[in-house]
Amino acid sequence: MRGVSDLFIRRPVMTVLVMVSILLFGLIGYRQLAVSDLPNVDFPTIQVSAGLPGANPDTMASTVATVLEKEFSTIAGLDSMSSVSSTGSTQITLQFSLERDIDAAAQDVQTAISLANRNLPEDMPSPPSFRRTNPASDPILFISLNSPTLPLSTLDRYGQTMSQRLSMIQGVAQITLRGSQKYAVRVQLDPRAMKGFDLDADEVAAAIDAQNANRPMGQLSGPHSTLTLKANGELKAAEQYKDIVVAVRGGRPIRLAEVALVIDSVENDKSGAWFFTPTTKARTIVLAVEKQPGSNTIEVADAVKALLPTLAESLPASIKLSILRDGSVAIQESAQDIQFTLLLTLALVVLVIFLFIRNLSATVIPSLSLPMSVIGTFAVMYLLDYSLNNMSLMALTLAVGFVVDDSIVVLENIVRHLEMGKNRLQAAFDGAREVSFTIISMTLSLVAIFIPLLFLGGIMGRLFREFSVTIGVAVLVSGVISLTLVPMLCSRFLRAQNVVRHGRLYRATEAGYLWMAECYSRSLLAVLRHKRLTMIFSLAVLAATAWLFAVVPKGFIPTEDRGYIMVSTQTAQSISWISQVEHLMQLAEIVQQDPNVDRFMVTTSPFMLLMLKPRSERTLSADEVILALRPKLNSVPGIRAMLVNPLPINVGGRRSRSIYQLTLMGIDAAQLYQTARALEQAMLDTPALVDVSSDLQMDNPELNIEIDRNRALLLGVTPKQIEDTLYSAYGERDVSTIFGANDQYSVIVEFHPDFQNNAAALDLVHIRSNQGQLTPISTVATLSQGLGPLSINHSGQLPSVTLSFNVKPGVALGQALADLQQLTDSLLPTGVNASFQGNAQQFQSAQASMGWLLGLAIIVIYIVLGILYESYIHPLTILTALPFAGFGALITLMLFGVDLSIYAFVGIIMLIGLVKKNGIMMIDFAIAAQAEGKNAHDAIHEACVIRFRPIMMTTMAALMAGIPIALGYGAGAESRQPLGLAVVGGLLFSQSLTLYVTPVFYLYMEKLQQRIKRKKTAPLINR
Repeated sequence: MRGVSDLFIRRPVMTVLVMVSILLFGLIGYRQLAVSDLPNVDFPTIQVSAGLPGANPDTMASTVATVLEKEFSTIAGLDSMSSVSSTGSTQITLQFSLERDIDAAAQDVQTAISLANRNLPEDMPSPPSFRRTNPASDPILFISLNSPTLPLSTLDRYGQTMSQRLSMIQGVAQITLRGSQKYAVRVQLDPRAMKGFDLDADEVAAAIDAQNANRPMGQLSGPHSTLTLKANGELKAAEQYKDIVVAVRGGRPIRLAEVALVIDSVENDKSGAWFFTPTTKARTIVLAVEKQPGSNTIEVADAVKALLPTLAESLPASIKLSILRDGSVAIQESAQDIQFTLLLTLALVVLVIFLFIRNLSATVIPSLSLPMSVIGTFAVMYLLDYSLNNMSLMALTLAVGFVVDDSIVVLENIVRHLEMGKNRLQAAFDGAREVSFTIISMTLSLVAIFIPLLFLGGIMGRLFREFSVTIGVAVLVSGVISLTLVPMLCSRFLRAQNVVRHGRLYRATEAGYLWMAECYSRSLLAVLRHKRLTMIFSLAVLAATAWLFAVVPKGFIPTEDRGYIMVSTQTAQSISWISQVEHLMQLAEIVQQDPNVDRFMVTTSPFMLLMLKPRSERTLSADEVILALRPKLNSVPGIRAMLVNPLPINVGGRRSRSIYQLTLMGIDAAQLYQTARALEQAMLDTPALVDVSSDLQMDNPELNIEIDRNRALLLGVTPKQIEDTLYSAYGERDVSTIFGANDQYSVIVEFHPDFQNNAAALDLVHIRSNQGQLTPISTVATLSQGLGPLSINHSGQLPSVTLSFNVKPGVALGQALADLQQLTDSLLPTGVNASFQGNAQQFQSAQASMGWLLGLAIIVIYIVLGILYESYIHPLTILTALPFAGFGALITLMLFGVDLSIYAFVGIIMLIGLVKKNGIMMIDFAIAAQAEGKNAHDAIHEACVIRFRPIMMTTMAALMAGIPIALGYGAGAESRQPLGLAVVGGLLFSQSLTLYVTPVFYLYMEKLQQRIKRKKTAPLINR
């Protein structure tokens, strides 16, 4: 009967060429793989923006947000919809299910906007726009432009030009300007001068628009030439606008400069950005570069950086260009460190093989399966559009520990046949044929362990799908190599042990191993004599494991030290822009003095991005820097600072001041807001939570203008005229457009800042009645002060309030959310609903999946083993190691103070695949020994002693793969360490106990089978 390996043994040239092909295509795939920090998780998210300058939040929410939300709610595949309406703007975030095609969703959004346009305010300067975003992805580069001499508008123009050029680079998705200072002409009206000349704001605005023209005029065509008509109707700068005649009074022209201050300014003079180093400070324009999903982060960043010197040469000498943050550096360091870990693991596993086999040729043969399996996996990864990231490289590192197992089993069996006196070729044929089905079954059963991870839904499922598929492919490739290359090499190069001369070192180590095996044999006999005590101990461990699963602190995704910290701030809702800048500068002065900070950016968003010095140049980690800075920053009165070390990926897809969010929703807005305030205060008093903040902003001081409609009607003034006039005075009204060579710029009309300081200035506002007279606004309206919203939030078309928070260091996320759940249960009235959002929601979803995923993994491996052994009983015996592995993993996590995070849980699932191999080795041999006539006791004892070497060997190989990860070496190791700790701890504990417990359980199961057989045969005998 021919075996799977026969063809490859007979045709060594074919086998070598097949292996070379695997290497070749694997190396080609490796060179083509993108490099990223994590698998590509692209949220199908679209952000819709709508603007109505001067409109208050109530108006934006009712006339813009609600209208658009009604249309968007009909779009298929929409998972969540939230909106923020503030003065003059509304932003709606639409997040679709992961299966929804983003291009099709974008078409549906465009259709919905078109349908909503007829119900939107007519005076919106432009229809709503939308863009695709990925809230889980941060910009890969922040580039700062600053100059001590040039105006900010000029700096902004160079920044806009650079962004257009950089956007053309392949892989760049978009570039946004932070602290943009786009040029504009500002016409700052003097209401007293206008009253003196009998002018109102609408007349001035109309005159400006009429005097700034850029119309097509055609051309003159003669018999021999053509002349294009060109006029100087367009005005380009503030100086040209000053001479505009806005009216004629008494035959005298009134020029704009007589009633207004006309200046070269910027569109938004209440925004800004600053670039700091420990010794310098400068206003800046920051270019944030975002990459396209799936593109190679390092290649895109390198392409952008390669173009910067060329762009810098075209800039004026006074402009300084510097990179504020380069996100590719951390990714590259992390990839290099984990690649080093992979190579180190390869070396350690090969060393383990040599120490156990102590034969160079026998060590080389199975060791070849290690690089072959890894390199062959690269080709499949390329075909699946995967990338080299922390998850896939970690999978390959762990795979190194057990891809060699199959090759060891094949090698050992061939050596056994060689020692029977067969020649190398015949031993290779017989030995490989004998274990072919076993190798196939072991490989498939190990791959089956990772099937449950494919059922993990949502973003976490996307993250670990690449991990599980990568490790599964590596195992499959190793299985193929063990049945093809290994038997062929054994048939050509392996030598029988009886013809090999061993040195003194071999004899000494062999004596040590034999002594260890003898000790194990004697101790095992003692345990087999006390089976009942062993089973009681096993049940105690099982109970302890279940208890540990319940009490171990639950975490989510561990943070990493990626060299930067994000700081969001919160101030009083009534704060002016000038005061806000002053408070931010006080925070900046504190940060400048911190020796761990290398440079940082401050924007009036308000937001701070702190870049830390390289890890080797500072004594504190990013989390420790936060602990040191938090009390210092929050000592500044009038401002609160929320410091965040961002998660490696924002799996929740939401942005807020802190990492986690709780959203309250209700139909009754008044009840909702009252409840939100009470809950926020309770959260501030909760010890487990820090950086608590709310997006509820309902205490913004307002000046209510109550229009006396009857009196206005008598005087010939309409409410629309009143609102339009106030808009021109205080709403920064865009009245005309300047068309430049590369962009368009606004002409903005407003009252002079001296007349915008207090409510008394409204007495100077006049409206032109239909009778031609200027009517003071005070004659048709009364003023009263009150409080109103600074922003209004909706979630799923309902009023909402989102409370953001971080978890206090040392407190598990699971415990913090449990405490918060108790608060909501006690404080929330009927009509107000609470739900965790973003990362907190994903954590809850992942926690809910853990139990059934673990159960599914055990069921899958039981089914595979049952099919393999054609038995319902033997799979149970093999799986007896699982409680010990789980106990060891959980105890190790608790000893090291590490939460049971998603990574650690995946490590526990991996343990199922690792520890069951030891059981297979013992049970497989014991079954064969019983088939030869031995009793169950002698069979299992002999099996354990004979298989002691390969069991120790494969376990040590797996440990060598897990130890470098468990040590937490290198960049980004904080997130990988829990998985390594779980694997190492579980293997150490289960290895030391299952060598005794599994044989005892085997004997009990054999007794059970014998009883079942006797019950079945008894009726037949009695007939």
